[in-house]
Amino acid sequence: MGNSKSGAVSKEILEELKLNTKFSETEIVQWYENFKKQCPTGRITKEEFQNIYRKFFPDSDANTYAHHVFRSFDANDDGTLDFKEYIIALHMTATGKTTSKLEWAFSLFDVDKNGYITKSEVTEICTSIFKLIPKDEVEDLPEDENTPEKRANKLWKVFEKGDDDRVAEGEFVQGLLDNEDALRLIQYEPIK
Repeated sequence: MGNSKSGAVSKEILEELKLNTKFSETEIVQWYENFKKQCPTGRITKEEFQNIYRKFFPDSDANTYAHHVFRSFDANDDGTLDFKEYIIALHMTATGKTTSKLEWAFSLFDVDKNGYITKSEVTEICTSIFKLIPKDEVEDLPEDENTPEKRANKLWKVFEKGDDDRVAEGEFVQGLLDNEDALRLIQYEPIK
């Protein structure tokens, strides 16, 4: 399988990414070449990651949300994303299975990384999502979710928990799988 075209992508990382993502070897190699051009050090800092998000959401404040997304993908907590973490992040957010995306969403909402989410963490993430939504789109949201607090309350009700309770990953995933409307509450999709 001559990997001379993969440049600095190790065979081990290439094989692992082929197994764990829907990306082909060619796609992974192309991503790697672009990654190395953009990040010659082989790592993306939180600030660089936030800059990428700002390009996707030029009319919004994407920094807080990007911070939480970055935290959820910085698997080794070193303050940077290496190529593997970056590709897994792309896969999870773009092409992953619903269950995998929900497991990732749980890690996004688990701000303190203790294995549970609380209502205050849900409110924190809903607040960061709200910063992505342009003001004119906020006006079009349903009355019961037109503020971060209302959206967090609506989402928290899905889990049938008290304000001081917490939700484990399995409960989170199943609660969202069982409630399609709740899936919409954990994200922001720009109006095309």
